[in-house]
Amino acid sequence: MARIDQIIDDFAYLEEWEDRYRYVIELGKALPELPEADRTPENKVQGCASQVWVVSHEEDGGADPVLTFTGDSDAHIVRGLVAIVLAVYSGKHASEIVSTDAIEIFDRIGLVEHLSSQRANGLRSMVKRIREEARLKAAA
Repeated sequence: MARIDQIIDDFAYLEEWEDRYRYVIELGKALPELPEADRTPENKVQGCASQVWVVSHEEDGGADPVLTFTGDSDAHIVRGLVAIVLAVYSGKHASEIVSTDAIEIFDRIGLVEHLSSQRANGLRSMVKRIREEARLKAAA
């Protein structure tokens, strides 16, 4: 999976929106396939027009666990957005996830302005769900 700093750097080199769009799709294609067993109603992100699943894994117990995430979507561009969101949050401590707003990163690389309102809402739903899950784990 690509790292978020590499993704940000790559976006800086891509000036045309079509190139960025293709890059997002490529990131989605590189996302590992989510097992069918993880495509459950509990893992489905509500508020997305496409089907999106996000699964959290607690790597390191304790007061501030490290969380990793896997995810998938049935739509190519959304699968790429899932890949970017996972690059932002996966492998971080719950407290760091809670304090990081991926939407700011999407704004910085110029993606939000090019998303349909439905996709932007779905993106916000994904981010909200991951941060809420991290908040609950950090508080546990």
